[in-house]
Amino acid sequence: MAIEKDCKEINNLNSNLSPQDGTVEVPSKKPGCCSPLKMFLVSLCFTYFAKAFSGSYMKSSITQIERRFDISSSTVGLVDGSFEFGNLLMIAIVSYFGARLHRPRIIAASCIVMALGSFITAMPHFFMGPFRYESLRTHRTSQNNSTFSASPCLANVTFTESAEPECAKEGGSSMWVYVLIGNMLRGIGESPITPLGVSYIDDFAGPTNTPLYLACLHTVALFGPMMGFMVGSFCAKLYVDIGFVDLDSVTITHQDSRWVGAWWIGFLLAGTVTLMSGIPFCFLPKSINEEGKKHSLNLLKFKETEKYESESHNKTTVKGFFVALKKLGCNRLYVMIVCLYLLQMNSFLGYITYKPKYMEQQYGQSISNANFITGITTLPAAALGMLLGGLIMKKYKFGLLSICKMAFVTSFTSLILSLSLFMIGCENNDIAGITVTYNGSKLNNFQDTFLSSSCNLDCSCSTSRWDPVCGDNNVTYMSACLAGCKSSLGEGKNMVYQNCSCLELMGLHSTNSSVSLGVCPRSENCAKMFLYYIISQVFSTFVLALGGSSAYVMVLWCVTPELKALAVGVYMLLIRTLAGISAPIYFGALIDRTCLKWGTKFCGGRGACRLYDAISFRNTFLGLTAGIKFPSYILFMWFIFMVKKQLSVKTPENGTQKADIIKKEDATKEEPATIEIEKQTFI
Repeated sequence: MAIEKDCKEINNLNSNLSPQDGTVEVPSKKPGCCSPLKMFLVSLCFTYFAKAFSGSYMKSSITQIERRFDISSSTVGLVDGSFEFGNLLMIAIVSYFGARLHRPRIIAASCIVMALGSFITAMPHFFMGPFRYESLRTHRTSQNNSTFSASPCLANVTFTESAEPECAKEGGSSMWVYVLIGNMLRGIGESPITPLGVSYIDDFAGPTNTPLYLACLHTVALFGPMMGFMVGSFCAKLYVDIGFVDLDSVTITHQDSRWVGAWWIGFLLAGTVTLMSGIPFCFLPKSINEEGKKHSLNLLKFKETEKYESESHNKTTVKGFFVALKKLGCNRLYVMIVCLYLLQMNSFLGYITYKPKYMEQQYGQSISNANFITGITTLPAAALGMLLGGLIMKKYKFGLLSICKMAFVTSFTSLILSLSLFMIGCENNDIAGITVTYNGSKLNNFQDTFLSSSCNLDCSCSTSRWDPVCGDNNVTYMSACLAGCKSSLGEGKNMVYQNCSCLELMGLHSTNSSVSLGVCPRSENCAKMFLYYIISQVFSTFVLALGGSSAYVMVLWCVTPELKALAVGVYMLLIRTLAGISAPIYFGALIDRTCLKWGTKFCGGRGACRLYDAISFRNTFLGLTAGIKFPSYILFMWFIFMVKKQLSVKTPENGTQKADIIKKEDATKEEPATIEIEKQTFI
């Protein structure tokens, strides 16, 4: 036992023992750059990077998964929330019992489970048939090598939609359940990493180094989302069946709402990186010497520590677990901090899950561009803010009260800045029969009867299939048939439909009445709005990140030392349960209500949404994000008041133990026992 070994060293140095303070001076050794704690920190940073990479790639692939399996936003929200459900199953138990075991090795095992989850998530791609996107079949002829085809508008002939012979395979779309299971396994594997890793650092870090180490940890972790969104952007441009089909036969581009990228590639890469991140923990020790506590050996401290370890060992039982939970439940500061961050995390997780979809539907960006822009703008701003916030807390030696104030100010300022997004938006695209009539008048409410018009009545068109074309009048039609087109030229992505009678209703001459594949691009004004959106997001994210690492510090400093790991574990459990699982589901359900045109599966039934009401989407999405967050600031002010009151009660009349006022300025000069008392003054 490490304590017994140190006690023997003291006995051997009896002649140097000071009778005044019971301490003996031993040669101090300055911690090197390769000290066990720093090696643990570096390894944990890599693991945080890996798990953040996997998690952010899942977020960037949500839309691709939704389209691949033809499911709604609320269902794909359930898939995304399965990660939190897996976390829920293990985190509290692992946090309590794991803190008494070999924490580095538990983290290593967790990385293996996470990697397995990533591999299972990618598995459905290899067992499903080729992806079939929603389209209408036109009957083409080829005479004398001509590229002309039969008219999409078949006058006086009943149009028959594409009838796939193997509709039984449509049940393969239920394989999204395997994606859910794989994501759940990732959650189970991730559960021990944060509570055990953070508590390990706080146990052995110097008294003023914990905020800086946590800030470094979360700063490095933010490079994971950067990489995740960048890889997501790259994979979104690759067709889902790349390497398995002839890409020349694909008539849609990555900007089409029916496009599905190669989402499975990123999960294979994420699983490999996660597996590698667990290797260093196999070689790290169970415990190490604490920073700043090598300069003197205190006999009284040894006795207290030995007694504490003995009591901890005896309490590592199921009964002790519930006793510890009761202590946390009776800690008013801890309960308050959990409640207010539940609201904040509901807002944040709901927003980040559907942010790429919002950028696509609001500003006409492809999912690939949305992921790329998120990776190179928002996340670097968050990393810089997180690191700067940690440096500020270390430089000015913030205590609990100062950290609370900083977190409140940065979060509230970020919310005020984000309110500008309500005014930074775009109008709906002109979609004939959905947002505008065939003569160009605006529509407020979509009705199926508007899809048919005098210009396409004799075409017998399908009103369920989404196969959009863009007219020369910058109006999008749901299909070439509904545009009344009589002929076509070219093949594949370059096909152009001509002599479209519905364009002539808006004044275009028959020689110019042609349409091309895809939805019409947004206006130049919308492009400017998107630039303003990016700038607003960068500033808002930077300010929010300044107090980003405060939550864990507040949780750690609100509880006694033996409850640190459990406190973080229960905090994360509640966040996962009441925010991580629920937020994507109810955000997705409300977003589904703004859908204007649902896709149709080949064998019938509703597929994924193809078109949303941009204005309703913006008001619903941003309103829900801000509305959930506002009440948290009332709880935040109450929490700050409670901390002030607690400090005033615990502080002696002579003012020598004001935990927040002294800001740990002389922490390194005091005995270890005194430092620990000082950190816990406000309990």
